[in-house]
Amino acid sequence: MQFDLTDLRLFTLTADEGNLTRAAAGRHLSLAAASARIKALEQQAGLPLLYREARGVRLTPAGEAFLHHARGVLRQTEQLRSDLQDYSGGLRGHVRLLANTTAVTDFLPEILPAFLKANPRVNIDLQEKPNAEIARGVMDGRADLGIVAGQVDTLGLRAIHFSTDRLVLVVPRGHRFARRKRIEFAQTLDEDAVGMNEGSTLAAFLAQMTDKLGKPQKLRIQLASFDAMCRMIGAGVGVGIVPESAARRNLSPMHLASVELTDAWSVRERYILVREREVLPAYAQSLIDSLLAHYRPR
Repeated sequence: MQFDLTDLRLFTLTADEGNLTRAAAGRHLSLAAASARIKALEQQAGLPLLYREARGVRLTPAGEAFLHHARGVLRQTEQLRSDLQDYSGGLRGHVRLLANTTAVTDFLPEILPAFLKANPRVNIDLQEKPNAEIARGVMDGRADLGIVAGQVDTLGLRAIHFSTDRLVLVVPRGHRFARRKRIEFAQTLDEDAVGMNEGSTLAAFLAQMTDKLGKPQKLRIQLASFDAMCRMIGAGVGVGIVPESAARRNLSPMHLASVELTDAWSVRERYILVREREVLPAYAQSLIDSLLAHYRPR
């Protein structure tokens, strides 16, 4: 089946508008030309893709499937155009990386500088996303690699384990919980809390946990980084849940104490998600190796 990009753009716009006349105008085509192009697509597919109705059009089941793949082709075409522009400027590689909050704010800032210095002609497009969106992004080709933690539907992607993450409770040293070795998350919910920004992976995850418990956190402030959270906690604003690595980094300078959570979900395995590692460019595979090496026992 041979498809023209103009036809795919016309079809996606028709699906968005629900109206072929408006879609034709949007693509600067006459209605007759647009209609002929859609009919040619249906002939190639061997199936009707649209229901023609008095007030417009709507997708058939086959049209829904066609739309999904058409969007994927157009995304990849746009990415190809963008990547080629980068190469024309002397760039050798471009890695698209989706990661959760802990990765973006806590450990990638430690790992990526050395990788970028060692690979001066490689760029990284790093975006923070919720775990479920990360898997979907890698699956549909919007990302080359994804970093997730905990129980995540990997959608059949290859999951490469690289470390174990533990969430802990952080409190000021003078707090009544500071002398405890372990605590259940539910026991912390009567305390004023310091949290990550709404929309972050950790904030969304803890909201799911409090929904199950039927009692929300008493959030006084939400911040953009774990280090900022620790500064607020050290100032006595409240208690907070952070990765153990961030807690260790801030315990002494911020006069904090760390308490282990007894909840099973507090221990989260970290994975790199890829479609097929073997077909990744060498520089993307090198980034995977950098992540694995950072956590390899020395």
